Amino acid sequence: MSIPQSGGGPIEHHSQLAEYMAQGCKPRADWRIGTEHEKFGYDKQTLAPLPYEGRCSIKAMLEGLRDGHGWDPVEEGGKLTGLTKGLANISLEPGGALELSGAPLETIHETCDEVNEHLAQVRDVADRIGAGFIGLGAAPIWSHEDVGLMPKGRYKLMDSYMGKVGTMGKVMMRRTCTVQVNLDFGSEADMVQKMRVAVALQPVATALFANSPFFEGKVNGHKSWRSRVWRDLDPARTGMVPFIFEDGFGFERWAEYALDVPMYFVYRDGKYIDALGQSFRDFLRGELPALPGEKPTLSDWADHLTTLFPEARVKKYIEMRGADGGPWRRLCALPAFWVGLMYEQGPLDAAWDLVRGWDAETREGLRVAASVDGLQAEVNGIRMHDLAREVLALSDQGLRARARTGAGGLVPDETHFLNALRESIDTGKVPADELLERFRGDWGGDLTRIYADYSY
Repeated sequence: MSIPQSGGGPIEHHSQLAEYMAQGCKPRADWRIGTEHEKFGYDKQTLAPLPYEGRCSIKAMLEGLRDGHGWDPVEEGGKLTGLTKGLANISLEPGGALELSGAPLETIHETCDEVNEHLAQVRDVADRIGAGFIGLGAAPIWSHEDVGLMPKGRYKLMDSYMGKVGTMGKVMMRRTCTVQVNLDFGSEADMVQKMRVAVALQPVATALFANSPFFEGKVNGHKSWRSRVWRDLDPARTGMVPFIFEDGFGFERWAEYALDVPMYFVYRDGKYIDALGQSFRDFLRGELPALPGEKPTLSDWADHLTTLFPEARVKKYIEMRGADGGPWRRLCALPAFWVGLMYEQGPLDAAWDLVRGWDAETREGLRVAASVDGLQAEVNGIRMHDLAREVLALSDQGLRARARTGAGGLVPDETHFLNALRESIDTGKVPADELLERFRGDWGGDLTRIYADYSY
C-alpha cells in the first residue's frame, strides 16, 4: 500500500482538489510505466508467513536489501518499514507481503529488467535467511491468526475499521496480493477515456491473471479469490465506479467521489492520527473532529486518494487494480497488456468501441463472473474467452505500433511480453486452472507442494 505523501501546501480553495489530479497531464513523450507487485514471504522450514522480527523475518529481509543491495531505509516509530532507491520503493503490505513500487520507466523492457533485478535481490537475501517468496492472488493455506500485522500506524487504524464496513477487509489486508500498473494521461479527456476502458475491461485482466483458487487449505470455488474478497470489503471505496460512464465525468467528479469516501487518517509528524469514518468535507471547513480548527494540505488530499480502492483509480496517473499477483512472466505481462491498450490511440479507441454499449449491470456481472470462472465466464452473451482474445489482439497491435525496441535494438517491440497471455488464450487456461490441475493431479491434494513448485 501507499507510503505517506509529501510536498503539498495548504488547500485554500475547492478547485485545488481537481487541479491536483490535473497536474498529472503530460505530453505523450513523457508518458511512463510504473509497475507494482506484491508477493508472500514464508519460512522454508515451516511454510509459515514471515513475522516482522526474528532470524527469518520481514525485518531481516529489509535489512538484507538495505545492507547488501544499496537501498535506503524508511522508518516509522523507530522500526524499519520500507526502503527507497531513486524513484522506486519497497513497502510492506499489512500482513507482511513485500511490494516493489517500481520507478516510472519508458518501456516494458526496462520494467521487466527492474522486476528481474528486484526478484534476484529478494532471492539473494531470502536464501541467506531461509525464506521463500511466492506470487499468488491469495495465501493458499494460512489462517487469519497465522498472519501478524506489520508495525505501521496506517494498518492498525485500517484493521480496526474494516470489520465495521464489510466482511473481507481483514482478509484483503493480510492474505491477498496483486500486480498493478500505473499509466499516464495527456489531458482530462484522455483520462476519461482511459478510465472508462480500464474499468470496463478490468474483468478481462482479472480473468487472465486469476491465480487464487485456494484459501485456508481448500479449493474455494473461485479462480480469483482475491477479486472475490474485494467485493465485500467496503462499498464506499471499492467497485466498478459506475458514475465514470456518465456525461460530465472528469477530474472534478472524481474529486466529489473522493470527498464522499470516509477518511482513515491524517498523517502528522511521523504519526497517523485516527480520523476513521470522518469527512474530508469537514476537514476542508476546519471542522474535522480529529484535528479541530485545522485545515488540510494537498499532502492530506493525496493521502486520502490512496484510501480509495476501486478497480481502477485516478491520482496523478491511472492505476489498474484488477489482477492477482502471479508468476514471474506475468509480472511483465500485466504492464504490457495495459500499455498496449492505453498508449496508442487506435487500440484505445477500438477498446472503447468494444465496451461503450455495456450497462453497469453487465460490467459488474463480468467482474463477478471473472472471479468465479476466469476465461470460462459468460455474461449477457459476452464470452470472456472471446472478449479476452479480442482485447489481447488490440494490446498486441498497440505494442507493435509503439515499436519500442529492446536488447540494444535486437528485439523490435514489446509484444513478446504478452506470450504468457497468448498461451492462456490458446489453451483456455489461466494460472488458477493450472494450479487446480496440479492439486488434483501430481500433488495428490497436498497443497503444501505449491511452495516448492511455484516460488520465485
